[in-house]
Amino acid sequence: MFASIVSYGLAVGAVYALIGITYNVMFSASRVFSFTAGMLGMLGGVLGALFINKMGMNAALAFVLVMAAGAVFGVVTEILTVRPVLKSIEQHLYVLSTLAFALMVQQVTAIEWGTEAQPFPVLVPIDPNSALGLIDQKFWLPVLACIVTIVGLELLYRRTLIGRAFLAIAEDSYAARALGLPETRLRLASYAIAGMIGALAGFTGAQMLLAYFGNQAILNFYGFVPVALGGMGSNRGAVIGGLALGLFQQAANFLVGGIFASVAVFAVFIVVLLLRPEGLAGAAAARRV
Repeated sequence: MFASIVSYGLAVGAVYALIGITYNVMFSASRVFSFTAGMLGMLGGVLGALFINKMGMNAALAFVLVMAAGAVFGVVTEILTVRPVLKSIEQHLYVLSTLAFALMVQQVTAIEWGTEAQPFPVLVPIDPNSALGLIDQKFWLPVLACIVTIVGLELLYRRTLIGRAFLAIAEDSYAARALGLPETRLRLASYAIAGMIGALAGFTGAQMLLAYFGNQAILNFYGFVPVALGGMGSNRGAVIGGLALGLFQQAANFLVGGIFASVAVFAVFIVVLLLRPEGLAGAAAARRV
């Protein structure tokens, strides 16, 4: 029982963390909180099942195509729903533009894919008697994807010039523009990276969550919680918040079950934000008095 709670909790928490990182990467590049992160996760699972189950592709090729599709949807999100908003005085309209785009994609997916959850294939053929085979890959794949993503982003941001340019526009886009940095192209690249991270979350987590258009809302809501818990813009905080959320959610499912587990999750979420509004890994903002 305890092992089941921990393994499933860490796996689903890693998926939530990846969606939280998707939120953060898009927000850091544009200061727009895009509600398309859950859509990207949903598409990762649906497209993966489409390529492997329906089109007969191998897992490696399907993975490459899913990542490419995630990047394309990320770029389309920036062009159609974010860029026009940034030019507008009423910049809060991103709530409508990003949410409307996400809902449109979700409805098209429901029409073309169907409204029933469908199984996702096994991605890595492993001998069940081997060391890795002792742990179901649906549990360790999302965790591995989360580790690779956070390490890759740290290396990108800290060790490369383009990563430092991403940090510059995240810190102060006006100053970065004054220094001659190509803000629009950097923002496009950030949204492409975010699209791949969101699709990765859905692709590696689909053996648990299945290929289902309704995962969009679940991932949007539960992917937001790690961002708020960890602090807006903190990828490390999103990982901590996501794993904590997954473990607590599975423990609550076992102890109280059903809708009461969701109530418990959001009750703790509210309490944490009341005690630390800046998030678990965020820094308190200084205020002049």
